[in-house]
Amino acid sequence: MASQNHKKLLPILLVLLCVALSFPRPTQGRVPFACDPSNGLTRGFKFCNTHVPIHVRVQDLIARLTLPEKIRLVVNNAIAVPRLGIQGYEWWSEALHGVSNVGPGTKFGGAFPGATMFPQVISTAASFNQSLWRQIGRVVSDEARAMYNGGQAGLTYWSPNVNIFRDPRWGRGQETPGEDPTLAAKYAASYVQGLQGDGAGNRLKVAACCKHYTAYDLDNWNGVDRFHFNAKVSKQDLEDTYDVPFKACVLEGHVASVMCSYNQVNGKPTCADPDLLRNTIRGQWGLNGYIVSDCDSVGVFYDNQHYTRTPEEAAAEAIKAGLDLDCGPFLAIHTDAAIRKGLISENDLNLALANLITVQMRLGMFDGEPSAQPYGNLGPRDVCTPAHQNLALQAARESIVLLQNKRNSLPLSPARIRTVGVIGPNSDATVTMIGNYAGVACGYTSPLQGIARYVKTSHQVGCRNVACRGNELFGAAETVAKQVDATVLVMGLDQSIEAETRDRLGLLLPGLQQELVARVARAARGPVILVIMSGGPVDVTFAVNDPKISAILWVGYPGQAGGTAIADVIFGQTNPGGRLPMTWYPEGYLSKVPMTIMDMRPNPATGYPGRTYRFYKGPVVFPFGHGLGYSRFSHSLAMAPKEVSVSLATLRALTNSSLSSEAVRVSHAICDETSEMEFHVDVKNEGSMDGTHTLLVFSKPPPGKWSQIKQLVNFEKTHVPAGSKQRVKVGVHVCRHLSVVDQFGIRRIPSGQHELHIGDLKHSISVQTVQQIKN
Repeated sequence: MASQNHKKLLPILLVLLCVALSFPRPTQGRVPFACDPSNGLTRGFKFCNTHVPIHVRVQDLIARLTLPEKIRLVVNNAIAVPRLGIQGYEWWSEALHGVSNVGPGTKFGGAFPGATMFPQVISTAASFNQSLWRQIGRVVSDEARAMYNGGQAGLTYWSPNVNIFRDPRWGRGQETPGEDPTLAAKYAASYVQGLQGDGAGNRLKVAACCKHYTAYDLDNWNGVDRFHFNAKVSKQDLEDTYDVPFKACVLEGHVASVMCSYNQVNGKPTCADPDLLRNTIRGQWGLNGYIVSDCDSVGVFYDNQHYTRTPEEAAAEAIKAGLDLDCGPFLAIHTDAAIRKGLISENDLNLALANLITVQMRLGMFDGEPSAQPYGNLGPRDVCTPAHQNLALQAARESIVLLQNKRNSLPLSPARIRTVGVIGPNSDATVTMIGNYAGVACGYTSPLQGIARYVKTSHQVGCRNVACRGNELFGAAETVAKQVDATVLVMGLDQSIEAETRDRLGLLLPGLQQELVARVARAARGPVILVIMSGGPVDVTFAVNDPKISAILWVGYPGQAGGTAIADVIFGQTNPGGRLPMTWYPEGYLSKVPMTIMDMRPNPATGYPGRTYRFYKGPVVFPFGHGLGYSRFSHSLAMAPKEVSVSLATLRALTNSSLSSEAVRVSHAICDETSEMEFHVDVKNEGSMDGTHTLLVFSKPPPGKWSQIKQLVNFEKTHVPAGSKQRVKVGVHVCRHLSVVDQFGIRRIPSGQHELHIGDLKHSISVQTVQQIKN
């Protein structure tokens, strides 16, 4: 009888055991967290008292530290201070599009074998969906907190990368939200907000970091590398292009950290420039957080750039400029000598430490064991959940861009298309789909696997890898194409072609990929779908002009669920709605634009054509914002202001605002809620399939000296059922959206007729200056 009872109890005990194991057990196998109530050593310390204001706690802790301890706390692998109950901490973790193991602060294994890997940033940027970006940030920070609670991750994540994708060859362009400053700014603020939480009580869920400040977008090109590059940037380009996403990170995202970059800007290393760090990031923008160097960049500006005579001077220059944390050992080695030589004071070091410890306290890292804190209940069961993986799939679907669809060849019908040939070096890709700065995915669905869920498939790689140096497998691929009802070619790039430290030399498909595509297309008896998997743009002019190629898709690096999303689009389960976040240039463009020239605007005297859709007027393969779908959407303006007035703030503004140039300084204008105009746009789905439509709004300044062709100012994404209409409300702010930047870096609002491009509509707005004196 007893044994029978044991048998009955066994399933119950197993369930209870599984439930117990699913909860975080942060203290197992590790030393106690700082300020744990069970630690009698620290119970009486003021810095452990959560009822005391954070700034008071911070100063109490700093006062208890010795100088050697302080020095070893301003580097990424901060030391333990056992006498104060403080454990060592690794600041460097990454979460670009999922919790990553690139930095030493995160480890996969045990209870955390993987995490949800979303599409690469360039891909999710193509969704133009701010709520999606915030959702992804919330999921990533849930999983990060869970791993922290389990002792396998930190809470400081050096993501996102919000540099402007200025040059199509940049190997790290894939990590960014694209070429447009407005898009990058909105992405930056949204993702940071998702990561860091709602900010209640000044608390942080995790601490995000916007990088790499500033004008960093060259890694290794034509003998020039990022460690030696001096980016010569005009005040105009700095203000209206390169700095825009970082400003949004701080002012709108309230980011907890900014990372300075390896390169110099106008002859000064960014990590040693007080104008950039202390005056701009912390002074003008009001950063509430810390400034960190890119890894070893303090050593770089001493060893590689020879910016200072001695290493002690380099350490002092960085700290005086406003650097708080060194990723690398340089400050740990040389700060003591810098203080002894009088180059900086211990108080300078205290200020840096205060910024660091304040962020840690906002994270709850000095509040004891985390299970009793907000997010303390997160554990292994909260990583790779079905909901998280479904969001990764949704993100992949929203990110796919339909570039071309001849004769409405897509979507394919599984009822008519029974067999599909799946060909190409990326046709069965898995790890390639998550790009760089990724971690270990929960699992993968490759393009081949995704398509096989719909129809019978025949598979040939055609090329052994994306380099595609031989054609010995072409014949087998052609044979498959002759035998199947339709052919899907999954081509493109991977990290062997574009990556950190690896900029591209050209924009064409690598090796013999183009030949493979052309030969398979000629052999195919049915429609041919070309799928490009890449971070950067690819010149596929040959495919655009090939009558045998029915449709072209760009899928970026679509994340762990990429194969499912690709198949869903091809077979019409998903109506594609992605838009290109960067211009696709022809190969010939590169001969006119060395990567080392940072100028955004064209120079007719030298033949320099300018960069991005905002300034470049030449031929393109596909333009910024391009993207087709299976439905046609029409627009009509239901409400659209035709004029707006700009009021001057003071008498000084009236006399100094350069009214003769018909452009008022934004700083002299009254920029409040009265400066916001609201437009109502009716979007109608003229097709037979429900779809999601992105309404893009561009502004164009009055004719004259302003060189912008047009500038994205806002966008809204809306779901529109087939045959129905949705009203979209979109705001245009006079000061933010109708202003331009002059050659001195001053933002101005030109008077006159501004032109708005709202979807496929054009609307004119008259901007007039009102001399409303408040003195």
